[in-house]
Amino acid sequence: MLNKFLTFTLFCCLTAVFGGVVRGQTEVGPQSQKTTSQKEDLPDNIKETLAKQRIEREKKEYDELLARCREAVKISDELERSFANSQQMTPETAKKLDRLEKLVKKIRGDLGGDDDDSTAEKNETTPETENGLVAAFKKLQTGAAQLLDDITKSTRYSISVFSIQTSNALLKLVRFIRFFK
Repeated sequence: MLNKFLTFTLFCCLTAVFGGVVRGQTEVGPQSQKTTSQKEDLPDNIKETLAKQRIEREKKEYDELLARCREAVKISDELERSFANSQQMTPETAKKLDRLEKLVKKIRGDLGGDDDDSTAEKNETTPETENGLVAAFKKLQTGAAQLLDDITKSTRYSISVFSIQTSNALLKLVRFIRFFK
Protein backbone atom coordinates (compact mmCIF):
# COMPACT_ATOMS: atom_id res chain seq x y z
CA MET A 1 0.00 0.00 0.00
CA LEU A 2 2.87 2.31 0.82
CA ASN A 3 4.46 1.43 -2.52
CA LYS A 4 1.30 2.48 -4.39
CA PHE A 5 1.13 5.74 -2.45
CA LEU A 6 4.76 6.58 -3.28
CA THR A 7 4.22 5.75 -6.96
CA PHE A 8 1.14 7.94 -7.11
CA THR A 9 2.91 10.83 -5.35
CA LEU A 10 5.93 10.53 -7.65
CA PHE A 11 3.63 10.51 -10.69
CA CYS A 12 1.83 13.68 -9.54
CA CYS A 13 5.11 15.49 -8.82
CA LEU A 14 6.58 14.56 -12.21
CA THR A 15 3.39 15.66 -13.96
CA ALA A 16 3.52 19.03 -12.21
CA VAL A 17 7.21 19.52 -13.03
CA PHE A 18 6.89 18.53 -16.68
CA GLY A 19 3.74 20.61 -17.02
CA GLY A 20 5.64 23.64 -15.75
CA VAL A 21 8.51 22.94 -18.16
CA VAL A 22 6.15 22.66 -21.12
CA ARG A 23 4.32 25.80 -20.07
CA GLY A 24 7.61 27.68 -19.78
CA GLN A 25 8.61 26.80 -23.31
CA THR A 26 5.55 28.39 -24.90
CA GLU A 27 5.61 32.15 -25.24
CA VAL A 28 2.55 34.03 -24.16
CA GLY A 29 3.93 37.51 -24.72
CA PRO A 30 2.35 40.08 -27.05
CA GLN A 31 4.91 39.31 -29.80
CA SER A 32 3.89 35.67 -30.08
CA GLN A 33 0.13 36.24 -30.22
CA LYS A 34 -1.20 36.43 -33.76
CA THR A 35 -3.75 39.15 -34.16
CA THR A 36 -6.71 38.48 -36.37
CA SER A 37 -6.21 41.70 -38.26
CA GLN A 38 -2.60 41.87 -39.39
CA LYS A 39 -3.40 44.87 -41.58
CA GLU A 40 -3.71 47.01 -38.47
CA ASP A 41 -0.04 46.39 -37.76
CA LEU A 42 1.08 47.52 -41.22
CA PRO A 43 2.30 51.05 -41.91
CA ASP A 44 -0.06 53.45 -43.67
CA ASN A 45 1.87 53.49 -46.96
CA ILE A 46 1.67 49.70 -47.23
CA LYS A 47 -2.07 49.79 -46.47
CA GLU A 48 -2.53 52.36 -49.25
CA THR A 49 -0.51 50.25 -51.69
CA LEU A 50 -2.57 47.16 -50.87
CA ALA A 51 -5.80 49.11 -51.32
CA LYS A 52 -4.63 50.44 -54.71
CA GLN A 53 -3.68 46.93 -55.83
CA ARG A 54 -7.08 45.60 -54.76
CA ILE A 55 -8.85 48.40 -56.67
CA GLU A 56 -6.75 47.76 -59.78
CA ARG A 57 -7.46 44.01 -59.56
CA GLU A 58 -11.21 44.67 -59.26
CA LYS A 59 -11.11 47.04 -62.26
CA LYS A 60 -9.23 44.45 -64.28
CA GLU A 61 -11.75 41.73 -63.36
CA TYR A 62 -14.64 44.03 -64.32
CA ASP A 63 -12.98 44.90 -67.65
CA GLU A 64 -12.48 41.17 -68.33
CA LEU A 65 -16.17 40.60 -67.54
CA LEU A 66 -17.17 43.29 -70.04
CA ALA A 67 -14.81 41.80 -72.64
CA ARG A 68 -16.42 38.37 -72.15
CA CYS A 69 -19.87 39.92 -72.56
CA ARG A 70 -18.83 41.68 -75.77
CA GLU A 71 -17.39 38.43 -77.11
CA ALA A 72 -20.61 36.60 -76.22
CA VAL A 73 -22.63 39.21 -78.13
CA LYS A 74 -20.30 38.89 -81.12
CA ILE A 75 -20.53 35.09 -81.13
CA SER A 76 -24.32 35.14 -80.75
CA ASP A 77 -24.59 37.59 -83.69
CA GLU A 78 -22.43 35.29 -85.81
CA LEU A 79 -24.49 32.25 -84.80
CA GLU A 80 -27.77 33.98 -85.61
CA ARG A 81 -26.55 35.13 -89.03
CA SER A 82 -24.98 31.76 -89.82
CA PHE A 83 -28.10 29.79 -88.97
CA ALA A 84 -30.38 32.26 -90.76
CA ASN A 85 -28.34 31.79 -93.94
CA SER A 86 -27.76 28.03 -93.92
CA GLN A 87 -30.67 26.71 -91.79
CA GLN A 88 -28.44 23.94 -90.45
CA MET A 89 -25.88 23.33 -87.75
CA THR A 90 -22.30 23.07 -88.94
CA PRO A 91 -19.28 21.93 -86.93
CA GLU A 92 -18.19 25.57 -86.81
CA THR A 93 -21.57 26.53 -85.36
CA ALA A 94 -21.23 23.79 -82.75
CA LYS A 95 -17.79 25.10 -81.75
CA LYS A 96 -19.17 28.61 -81.44
CA LEU A 97 -22.04 27.30 -79.30
CA ASP A 98 -19.53 25.58 -77.02
CA ARG A 99 -17.46 28.75 -76.76
CA LEU A 100 -20.59 30.80 -76.03
CA GLU A 101 -21.66 28.37 -73.32
CA LYS A 102 -18.24 28.57 -71.66
CA LEU A 103 -18.30 32.37 -71.81
CA VAL A 104 -21.77 32.63 -70.33
CA LYS A 105 -20.88 30.17 -67.55
CA LYS A 106 -17.79 32.24 -66.73
CA ILE A 107 -19.85 35.45 -66.76
CA ARG A 108 -22.45 33.89 -64.47
CA GLY A 109 -19.72 32.68 -62.13
CA ASP A 110 -18.11 36.12 -62.03
CA LEU A 111 -21.48 37.64 -61.18
CA GLY A 112 -21.84 35.21 -58.29
CA GLY A 113 -24.57 33.11 -59.85
CA ASP A 114 -25.09 29.40 -59.83
CA ASP A 115 -26.93 26.82 -61.91
CA ASP A 116 -30.64 27.62 -61.91
CA ASP A 117 -32.16 24.30 -62.93
CA SER A 118 -34.27 24.01 -59.79
CA THR A 119 -36.07 27.31 -60.33
CA ALA A 120 -36.46 27.10 -64.07
CA GLU A 121 -38.93 29.47 -65.59
CA LYS A 122 -42.06 27.47 -66.28
CA ASN A 123 -43.70 30.05 -68.52
CA GLU A 124 -40.80 30.21 -70.94
CA THR A 125 -41.81 28.68 -74.25
CA THR A 126 -39.36 26.54 -76.13
CA PRO A 127 -39.35 26.52 -79.90
CA GLU A 128 -40.42 23.21 -81.37
CA THR A 129 -39.77 23.46 -85.11
CA GLU A 130 -37.04 24.64 -87.46
CA ASN A 131 -38.60 28.10 -87.29
CA GLY A 132 -38.28 27.67 -83.54
CA LEU A 133 -34.54 27.19 -83.91
CA VAL A 134 -34.34 30.44 -85.85
CA ALA A 135 -36.30 32.08 -83.05
CA ALA A 136 -33.98 30.47 -80.49
CA PHE A 137 -30.94 31.91 -82.26
CA LYS A 138 -32.62 35.33 -82.31
CA LYS A 139 -33.44 35.05 -78.60
CA LEU A 140 -29.84 34.03 -78.00
CA GLN A 141 -28.61 37.15 -79.78
CA THR A 142 -31.03 39.50 -78.01
CA GLY A 143 -30.34 37.88 -74.64
CA ALA A 144 -26.59 38.31 -75.04
CA ALA A 145 -27.08 41.95 -76.03
CA GLN A 146 -29.38 42.45 -73.05
CA LEU A 147 -26.78 40.88 -70.74
CA LEU A 148 -24.07 43.20 -72.05
CA ASP A 149 -26.35 46.21 -71.66
CA ASP A 150 -27.23 45.31 -68.08
CA ILE A 151 -23.63 44.64 -67.05
CA THR A 152 -22.49 47.86 -68.71
CA LYS A 153 -25.09 49.82 -66.73
CA SER A 154 -24.10 48.23 -63.43
CA THR A 155 -20.97 48.94 -61.44
CA ARG A 156 -18.31 46.48 -60.47
CA TYR A 157 -19.54 46.70 -56.88
CA SER A 158 -23.07 45.56 -57.61
CA ILE A 159 -24.50 42.11 -58.15
CA SER A 160 -27.29 42.08 -60.69
CA VAL A 161 -29.84 39.33 -60.19
CA PHE A 162 -31.28 40.18 -63.59
CA SER A 163 -27.87 39.54 -65.21
CA ILE A 164 -27.62 36.17 -63.50
CA GLN A 165 -31.13 35.24 -64.66
CA THR A 166 -30.30 36.37 -68.20
CA SER A 167 -27.14 34.26 -68.23
CA ASN A 168 -29.13 31.25 -67.00
CA ALA A 169 -31.68 31.81 -69.78
CA LEU A 170 -28.85 32.01 -72.34
CA LEU A 171 -27.44 28.72 -71.08
CA LYS A 172 -30.88 27.11 -71.42
CA LEU A 173 -31.12 28.36 -75.01
CA VAL A 174 -27.66 27.00 -75.83
CA ARG A 175 -28.65 23.61 -74.40
CA PHE A 176 -31.92 23.69 -76.34
CA ILE A 177 -30.13 24.49 -79.61
CA ARG A 178 -27.54 21.78 -78.98
CA PHE A 179 -30.34 19.27 -78.29
CA PHE A 180 -32.02 19.95 -81.65
CA LYS A 181 -28.93 20.02 -83.84
